[in-house]
Amino acid sequence: MRMQTDIKRNEATKNRPEGDRPLDAPYLFIDVPDFVRQLQQEKAWETSDRNGITIFKSDGITMVVTIVKAGGLIKDNQVDEYLTIHVLKGKARVLTTNGDIELSDHQMVTFHPFIVHSLEAVTDVIFLLSTYSYCPTNDTIVEKTETELDITD
Repeated sequence: MRMQTDIKRNEATKNRPEGDRPLDAPYLFIDVPDFVRQLQQEKAWETSDRNGITIFKSDGITMVVTIVKAGGLIKDNQVDEYLTIHVLKGKARVLTTNGDIELSDHQMVTFHPFIVHSLEAVTDVIFLLSTYSYCPTNDTIVEKTETELDITD
């Protein structure tokens, strides 16, 4: 098993001059409310119906805090990895070919890769979007029996 010791950082940009921050390390403390405040203070929030920031990115997982104004629509989204859409605060509608899903505070929906969906903000909404790569050859995945997981009756 490989131990992560490198720290991967995001560098500041013109649109986010104070954007220098760690994205991957052996462990990270992530202050989501602080990132939400930052997103709401940026020019992108004034000029657009959404803003987002990557808060963690490794070889297999990416986590993005995204804020969307009421009425905002992220149309025909699709990713090539597993996806979770977690509503931290607000109300959203997830539109799929099989019907719509209403989400509110602390609810989430998951998608397999390549599933087309749209996100509509019913109110101002704060999402935690996470993508996960599937790696069937990952030797760190260990199957455990019910007894080992302590889920037996």
